Amino acid sequence: MKKFFYSILILASIFAFVYFVALSGVSNLRKTNPGETSMMRYREAEWAAKGQKKKVYQSWVPLSKVSPYLIKAVLIGEDDKFWRHEGFDFDAIQKAMEKDIKTKRFKAGGSTISQQLAKNLYLSPEKSAIRKIEEAVITWKIERTLPKRRILEIYLNVVEWGDGVFGIEAASRHYFGKSAQDLTPMEAARLVSVLPNPRKYDPTGDQRYVLKRSEIIYNIMVRRGIVVPEYEELKNEFMNFIAPLSVTPEPAPQPETNRPPENPMTLVH
Repeated sequence: MKKFFYSILILASIFAFVYFVALSGVSNLRKTNPGETSMMRYREAEWAAKGQKKKVYQSWVPLSKVSPYLIKAVLIGEDDKFWRHEGFDFDAIQKAMEKDIKTKRFKAGGSTISQQLAKNLYLSPEKSAIRKIEEAVITWKIERTLPKRRILEIYLNVVEWGDGVFGIEAASRHYFGKSAQDLTPMEAARLVSVLPNPRKYDPTGDQRYVLKRSEIIYNIMVRRGIVVPEYEELKNEFMNFIAPLSVTPEPAPQPETNRPPENPMTLVH
């Protein structure tokens, strides 16, 4: 009985502490962008422990400046019920738990975008029952404090997309050399395909997992009418056609004159 009482007391203390942290921090996110996240600090500590001189690359971009293809791809790949749930996808959680029971390992999974945001902002990547409780409390607070569009905007700007690469703008420029608003449907699908493990997979590489998952995401976008392949082909052809026409011509050389140069020291009487 004592053990049960102490367990309840510990859980209640964790709940109260985490809720206090979330209460004081999440409310500010309505209008203020977060600074360095817990995940960023965790990676910096890892690099320091290994003696590696690396740093975080991130460039904030509003949701309006992100390719709609990327936004759709993220929702398809990471949280297809994002607009409908209140922070938790219980079907996905149940499937993840059943998988954990079968493998006899606690890997969790089934996390929504809101849960991933809670982890990135305030927690570490460790997998434990206590951390999942902390994550649930913060997720609950995030969903009740921030509009869905704001949750998505913050997530896209802080999520890890590679070793030291955080946020979609930094990822887009790092992997494809372009702004996030210019990503094509397949580039978007490839970037999203690595999110489960962005330090293991390369969106520009030929790893089997990346190729298969990005193809699945892209095909779902096609089936839902988000992407029309024929239109994309015509658009690319048109852009290639007008590219030479958009080059600014060099100014024509001016004819020489016999006019003597003006004397800069001339005084006006």
